[in-house]
Amino acid sequence: MTQQYSKDPAVVDALTPQQYHVTQENGTERPFTGEYCDNHEPGIYVDIVSGEPLFASVNKFDSGSGWPSFTQPINADSLVERRDRSHFVERVEVRSTHADSHLGHVFSDGPAAAGGLRYCINSASLRFIHRDDLEAQGYGEYLRLFTEDASQQHRSAGGQQS
Repeated sequence: MTQQYSKDPAVVDALTPQQYHVTQENGTERPFTGEYCDNHEPGIYVDIVSGEPLFASVNKFDSGSGWPSFTQPINADSLVERRDRSHFVERVEVRSTHADSHLGHVFSDGPAAAGGLRYCINSASLRFIHRDDLEAQGYGEYLRLFTEDASQQHRSAGGQQS
């Protein structure tokens, strides 16, 4: 059975002021202040609003930017990219597909061996689910990301786990 993800008004109403500002008002948390900036645990990161799986810890790396950074999403279809001309610079904004949550931006200065992208994501837009809790929380299909084969493929692609 395929999970359906959507923007739930009750979930939006329950967001903290910071989570609301980031996801609903296109805000940005201050660098080095986000809950997941220094998270080194194995697991996945989902949209705080819809629960849609977005990123895996096996693709997380320390970019030194002050925000959680990933080389790729779990599934490219879970993200929408939009041109962003705010702050007097052109960037590519990243939003979740089903909840339309603002997540952050994608840049082309990531690790070259892992494809060269850096998804710079606000912690306030994410909820982390530890690998050991994936099955219990309905994300068991993502355990495959943490097999020895998947981890080896990640390392050979040049990813550096943060």
